[in-house]
Amino acid sequence: MKGEILKVEDLRVYYRTDEGPVKAVDGINFSLSQGEKFGLVGESGSGKTTAAFSILRLTRPPAYIEGGRISLNGLNLLDLAPAEMNKVRFSQISLIPQGAMNSLNPVMRIKEQIFDVIQAHDKNFPKTGLEDRIHQLLRMVGLKKEVARMFPHQLSGGMKQRVCIAMAIALGPKVILADEPTSALDVVTQRQVMETLGRVQEELGASVILVGHDMGLMAQFVDTMGVMYAGRLVEIGPVRDIFREPLHPYTRLLISSLPSLDLKGDFKGIQGITPSLRRLPSGCHFHPRCPSLMDCCSVETPALVEVRPKRWVSCHLY
Repeated sequence: MKGEILKVEDLRVYYRTDEGPVKAVDGINFSLSQGEKFGLVGESGSGKTTAAFSILRLTRPPAYIEGGRISLNGLNLLDLAPAEMNKVRFSQISLIPQGAMNSLNPVMRIKEQIFDVIQAHDKNFPKTGLEDRIHQLLRMVGLKKEVARMFPHQLSGGMKQRVCIAMAIALGPKVILADEPTSALDVVTQRQVMETLGRVQEELGASVILVGHDMGLMAQFVDTMGVMYAGRLVEIGPVRDIFREPLHPYTRLLISSLPSLDLKGDFKGIQGITPSLRRLPSGCHFHPRCPSLMDCCSVETPALVEVRPKRWVSCHLY
């Protein structure tokens, strides 16, 4: 079994508001093994992107990390000074952002932007080898070296996203965090980008955390999946086991919403809407929408417990 490279314990990320703290991430726990692909999935507003950015210490006011521990190879990232954390980013843990067009500087050539990433996070990198390194990175993501001299507006959406992947792997990180990297792309380009990400992940021997809401994409790419709802993880397990037998009612409803060639019928959405984080329901946050509601659900908060080997669920049914 491969060793654990990242461990998130009781992570809490809040937003300051006039009405008091809003608990966007409320005590989540999960771990990531070397070479593992972990999916963090949930509806919009579930807290998955906030959790991802807090792992990289990229939260900005009014957001703040209330507490918890984020261990990367035994190093608690929450204890690091800003300058120390800056050295860790991209060299040990990096980000592929959502929306490459908004992440790339429109007036800088691609090579200058990759150069900036390397120089900002590894000041000892030899300048004589920078040009070769940039060309090597572009080849790794399936782009020609001529792309280095282009501006972002000269590239397609898929090419821009591959440039973001090249920037993320520039310093050979051990963990790559991908925040909905295909959300603005067509389905063919989505597949190409995810194949590129999978290939470079294997070449580097890195681990990946894929953040998104596309259950179909998760099924195809990740090894393990964590399902978030209203700031909490409600189910964690091997992706095949979860799709074969989802245990939490919310997970069950998410999977049943996927189209299938085998089954015909009317699609039904999940009743109600995602609750406002300012006014969360008591007990289990999902209970107002849950088809398996019991009396205790509105009173007691279920703990995330291991109900089967490698299957963790937060539900009173178990």
